[in-house]
Amino acid sequence: MRTSSAPHGRKAAVADASSRVVRSRIPARLDRLPWTRFHTRLVLALGVAWVIDGLEITVASSVGGVLGDADTLRMSTTAVGMIATVYLVGQVVGALVFGRLSDRLGRRRLFVVTLGVYLVGSGLTALTLGHGTGWVVFLFATRLVAGMGIGGEYAAINSAIDEMIPARYRGRVDIGVNGTYWAGAILGTLGTLLLLHVFPPSWGWRLGFLLGPVLAVAIIYVRRNLPESPRWLVMHGRAAEAERAMAAIEARAAATGRSLPPVDPHDAIEVEPVKVGYAAVLRVLFVQHWRRSVLGATLMITQSFLYNAIFFTYVLVLTKFYGVDGADAPLYLIGFAAGNLLGPLTIGRLFDTIGRKPMIAGTYLLSGVLLAVTAYLFDHGLLTAVTQTIAWCVIFFFASAGASAAYLTVSEIFPLEVRGQAIAVFFAVAQCFGAVGPVLYGDLIGTGSDPARLFVGYLVGGGVMVIGGVAELVFGIRAERVPLESVARPLSTVPGIATPGAAGATTTFSPRHQA
Repeated sequence: MRTSSAPHGRKAAVADASSRVVRSRIPARLDRLPWTRFHTRLVLALGVAWVIDGLEITVASSVGGVLGDADTLRMSTTAVGMIATVYLVGQVVGALVFGRLSDRLGRRRLFVVTLGVYLVGSGLTALTLGHGTGWVVFLFATRLVAGMGIGGEYAAINSAIDEMIPARYRGRVDIGVNGTYWAGAILGTLGTLLLLHVFPPSWGWRLGFLLGPVLAVAIIYVRRNLPESPRWLVMHGRAAEAERAMAAIEARAAATGRSLPPVDPHDAIEVEPVKVGYAAVLRVLFVQHWRRSVLGATLMITQSFLYNAIFFTYVLVLTKFYGVDGADAPLYLIGFAAGNLLGPLTIGRLFDTIGRKPMIAGTYLLSGVLLAVTAYLFDHGLLTAVTQTIAWCVIFFFASAGASAAYLTVSEIFPLEVRGQAIAVFFAVAQCFGAVGPVLYGDLIGTGSDPARLFVGYLVGGGVMVIGGVAELVFGIRAERVPLESVARPLSTVPGIATPGAAGATTTFSPRHQA
């Protein structure tokens, strides 16, 4: 069986020793691959990051109620609340640090390192053996480290998935992977409910924080056997390594018995590796591609505000307005999380078929309008705890797909050389703005005696999502089924050289033009 011709072999990636120019068809070869077991293994091994994050947030929220007990850590309510804050700060720091290292050192190194950092941080959390100021500081330090690991995961892994998944699958895969955060939330809820009821609280909360590390240990070996992103290798002038990694991936595809279509010679790219410093990153994000930065920031900030506002206060709404017992409140989260999980998994493929722009704008606008309708029903006393949860499920069925698409957007609309840093920057900005939501909504909820105050809050949240939808309509990029190099021309691409376009076409760029 003929799976590749001479142009696809070693001659497909050639480095000119004098000019350091690399000519390669590797991006086109990656995009023409059929779905194989390699892609499935890649998604499972890397996508676990979002499962772990959802699990961590949920575990921390679920065990917070017992950490003030005399037989646990005797923490004040303020200190318990700080656990989540420290973790989120760690995520921001980790994203910024590891995002830059991912662009400089490679995706593979970082998605092994970041998982290891998380594993150490969360594992040590369970070893908080006493109470008092010293142990509280130790607990905060471990949560900071765990958050850094997960924050770094967002940058390194979104980059790796986008660069190695064929273009026609990229949207649905990225959106589905980001949506699995809610699978982690469900696991965290069920796990902590079980542990806190089966074991004494002094042991149950510790075992809860070990759920994530157990999952991380199981997956870290698989990650070590994944290849480096061939796209990243090519853009950094490591043609021979890129060819070896690409050949191994193609061999797995050939083993399925399917022949690989030929690659058009015009789809070759020529790159000359460049060093990208902080000044260059800022120039790319806020001068060269400022419209894309406005889009990415708006999508990320709006979804972060809404999610943090609703997710971190949903228990207060259930207990204050609907009289739900605090011990039963986590059960309602399972339904809420199920709606969030099903959205990306069921309609994610439409972002590749119908397209990014109509689907992202549609999910943001629809979820905003539905939240406003629910706010009206809430204000008029027409909802119960069950129907309120059902309403949230419907709203976030669409909002979750849109929020996942925000991460997809910032990971595919910027050049490869700054992709990890772009994800990190917008993730950090979104987290900072998102932190306002729980504080604002917590104040609006108050004692639960005045639903009109929260009604206004819900209208604000709906309006925020509408702003995200409008930003997509104005600045959105049609990136569906298009090679990454056409969505955002790499900084290292030799000026004047044709870059692959959509559906096999080619687009020629002048020295000053960026896609």
